[in-house]
Amino acid sequence: MNIHPVPFAGLRSFGLTVFLWATVQAVLAQTDNAERRLKMAMQYIQQQDYPKAKAELRPLTDSRTGGIAPYAHYYHALADFNQKRFSESRAMLRQLLERYPDWKKRDDAYYLLGAAHFENGQYEEGIEELSRIGDQTLRADINSLESYYFSQITDLNRLKVMQKEFPNNRNLALALIDMIQRTSTSTADLELSDRLTNRFGVPNTPRPASTATPSTATTVIKPEKNRNKGYYNVAVMFPFRIGEINPNEPARSNQYALDLYNGMKLAKAKLQSEGITVNLFAYDVDNDLSKMTALMENPGFLQNDLLIGPLYAEPNRLATEFAHQNNIVLVNPISTSSELVANQPLAFLAAPSLNQQAVKTVAFARTLSTLKKAAIYYGNSRKDSTLATLYQNELKRIGFTMVEFRKVGNDLESIRMTEMNKPGHIFLVTSDENTGPKLLRLLAQRKVDSPVITTATAFNFDKNPLSVFTRNDLYLVYPEYVDTQRPETRAFEEQYLEQRNIIPSTYAYQGYDMLLFFGRALARSRGQLTNRSQLKTSPENGYLLSGYDYSAGNENQVVPIVKFDGNRFVLANN
Repeated sequence: MNIHPVPFAGLRSFGLTVFLWATVQAVLAQTDNAERRLKMAMQYIQQQDYPKAKAELRPLTDSRTGGIAPYAHYYHALADFNQKRFSESRAMLRQLLERYPDWKKRDDAYYLLGAAHFENGQYEEGIEELSRIGDQTLRADINSLESYYFSQITDLNRLKVMQKEFPNNRNLALALIDMIQRTSTSTADLELSDRLTNRFGVPNTPRPASTATPSTATTVIKPEKNRNKGYYNVAVMFPFRIGEINPNEPARSNQYALDLYNGMKLAKAKLQSEGITVNLFAYDVDNDLSKMTALMENPGFLQNDLLIGPLYAEPNRLATEFAHQNNIVLVNPISTSSELVANQPLAFLAAPSLNQQAVKTVAFARTLSTLKKAAIYYGNSRKDSTLATLYQNELKRIGFTMVEFRKVGNDLESIRMTEMNKPGHIFLVTSDENTGPKLLRLLAQRKVDSPVITTATAFNFDKNPLSVFTRNDLYLVYPEYVDTQRPETRAFEEQYLEQRNIIPSTYAYQGYDMLLFFGRALARSRGQLTNRSQLKTSPENGYLLSGYDYSAGNENQVVPIVKFDGNRFVLANN
């Protein structure tokens, strides 16, 4: 006979399981009077007339009523519970357990006793009572009960203390993970969340509201793709290197990862204001295959609707395979390598690849001059030479000839170009911020007035005076361009400064835009984001950078090219 109460919406009262009268006929038949009273009491409970029910049950709690007495205790406690008389309910249950230690339904008493403790905020005592239950058929109800009440705790420190006291309680761990991800920016909390997630998985339901029916699942189950569950789980796999963080050292090797993540947290709040609930789950994944492998083997990891990262090649390769096998979109947040998304329909680059930068810049350069000649200069890094080569190949494809294609360092005197052999345009790609000003001075000295296109990394915007950029035909390829005059940008900067106490970096902007864009895409597809046709081009709509375009491939095709208009940098390739 199952007499334990079944949790329902809000768990603020308990429903009565259908009483299987035939199974207790022998017990009830002991006396006609006891049978009548118990039967009447149960009818009153079903009618929610608890005072009358207790009036019938109270005499039956006397030990002389034999086998009926423990049931009378239990239903009297249940009536007290439904009247929110939780202390009285606990007292009656303890009397029941003391008087009838061998009662075959004592697990139901432990269950109700645990709930009565939870209602009074006595969570530790409630967990202890529930841990005494041996009947595994009650496991689903226990999970529902704990998940609901733990979700009502608003004190993060209280949850952490409880989790430390009950380290094997999965429902408690999931509640703590959820609260950390929603409310905390502490690196220590992030590390704790990471450890707990690796062990217990991620919460597979949103935080229950007062009218939500908690899940009774006892194992981690991947949400069905065709179910609009109303929230989306996003795994962020960055090299947070929590154990290496020293608060006394402002220059951290992983600062970019923290900035990306902090930008995402602001985007999460923005999405919430649009009615889109995103749960962020941070995983500390460095250049370590074992960590990525452990994640993929964790059943809870399957519940993610979107993967962001990892940032290193080998862990990223494993994550990409995992995403493909499980039909989950993966986003590479800062990489510019086309190879990461080649033949991978579910992998995307948030930044424009070097190939896209070359193609889009060549298309822009053709609008500057009819002369199909170009000079290309590049710096010492591999990225510089790769982009320069891609640019040269694209020019040659459309019939351009090269006046010069040369690697340059700090000494630009090796450049042979003069007024007599000037090209239709000049392209400089370098990571050396001193090279841009030097090239402009050299061209001025040699009276070469060809349009100049450079990468933004050829200049130091903090040190170079604005006069450096006043040349009319100077254009900068600037994927990280942010229009600081836009209201959205100013609002973001103020909010970020208020919360983080530092000015946002480029990575913070990137993290914000990325989650905002893909979070909206998840909402439009109701979590069934499975191909790039679902990623609408969005150049505006509150983004801080220049937007996203996946209309022609899985690499972002938006490549901002800017020029100085006398007051600020503005887009030149609208």
